[in-house]
Amino acid sequence: METEKKFVEYISDTKFEDLPSEPVDIIKTVILTVLGTTIAGATEEVSKAVLNQVREWGGKEEATILIHGGRAPAHNAAFVNSVMARALDFCDANHPGMHVGSAALPAALAAVELAGGCSGEEFLNAVTVGTEVANRINLGSVYNGFDPSGVCGIFAATAIAGKILGLNQEQMLNALALALNKSGGSRQSIIEGVLSVVLIQGFTAQNAIICTQLAQKGMTGPKNFLEGTSGYFHLYGNDKCDAQELVGDLGKRFELTKTLFKQYPSCGLTQSSTAGILEIIAEKGLTPEDIDRIDVTVAPHVYNMVGQPYKIGDNPKVNAQYSIKYCVANALLRKSSKLKHFDEPYVKEPQIMPLTKKVHVTGDPALDKRGLSAMDMRVRTKDGEVYYQSMDFVPGSPEKPLTDEEHMARFQDCVSYSGKPLPKENIEKLVSLVNHLEEVEDVRSLIPLLISNNSYKV
Repeated sequence: METEKKFVEYISDTKFEDLPSEPVDIIKTVILTVLGTTIAGATEEVSKAVLNQVREWGGKEEATILIHGGRAPAHNAAFVNSVMARALDFCDANHPGMHVGSAALPAALAAVELAGGCSGEEFLNAVTVGTEVANRINLGSVYNGFDPSGVCGIFAATAIAGKILGLNQEQMLNALALALNKSGGSRQSIIEGVLSVVLIQGFTAQNAIICTQLAQKGMTGPKNFLEGTSGYFHLYGNDKCDAQELVGDLGKRFELTKTLFKQYPSCGLTQSSTAGILEIIAEKGLTPEDIDRIDVTVAPHVYNMVGQPYKIGDNPKVNAQYSIKYCVANALLRKSSKLKHFDEPYVKEPQIMPLTKKVHVTGDPALDKRGLSAMDMRVRTKDGEVYYQSMDFVPGSPEKPLTDEEHMARFQDCVSYSGKPLPKENIEKLVSLVNHLEEVEDVRSLIPLLISNNSYKV
């Protein structure tokens, strides 16, 4: 259990002053990103349904439900806040599809309220360290249809909550071990375009708080939760565990620096196709009327997730978010990709479906060698012209990072999209506090800025 021990020691012993500036700055961006997607996703149907259920459950008022206000048991507040954060699929992501921030941040905020507050330095320290641990575990994972957000992301949320709540090393190990028994989620939800995609994220935050609180109460889990004969790497890693890759240079090498910040509000696997068509039409001035056929080639895994024939089911937004055909057609028609473009009226606009039929997606194993985002595009016009675009790295990836202006454009798109808008002064103060979070005395000061009626009291 050396790997487990090293992770627990790293989580427990790391202090804010031990952290380099780069991973801390990335975590600040994750925090602002997730706060933006929470604001935007608060009034989505899935969010309202979960909110109503959490309120119906009732219980001890431990933590705040963001945007809407009111309080609930910490694990249920984390649940609904996480669902809001992931509802529009515009949050941060990590290869091969793990969404950490939209579960980790809601769990962290719930833990802060349980703890009676914590400083900005303590908060950044916990979120950075916990996120890094999940990214390390993710390196040894082979998901085979499991959803990494629920399978692996729970270790981030649990470590973060446990560190904020002051778990000792024995309790921390047990919390993470209990998290193994709560990890789960299937990518079949993505393939079928159903709302459990979002609920998996909520379960992750909810279960992280549960595991942390149970560990505090003395509940135990398997000490070899990673390397045991039926541990994580047997279940989700094909029994392959490279200890050096997992725990080597802890505190010096940061895997979280590979975080993807999406430029477009759809699945990470659609980003390269969206960027590709936008670059072609910007350069060539093409219109939908000019197009005869668009061919998109991606890796087989990508094709299976987002490249299959497009159809509108019971959840048009989710169907569109996880479809290369829709994302390319949308970008071609509207010359951009914004949150509103995935609302049902836009998805069902009469002009869009004929355009999706002009987009043909195929999977080619040769693209596996170029990376998960690899994409080749061939656009043929009605007058016989042919244009090509090839992409290995998408905007928002570490290889092609977004500018500060582009990050703020994403955030403002979320703010302006919200069906329950916050006062302008709240947004401005929120951005300022996140940018200088290490100077904040009590992170709970962010919470009243994230409630539309400012009813929160510390």
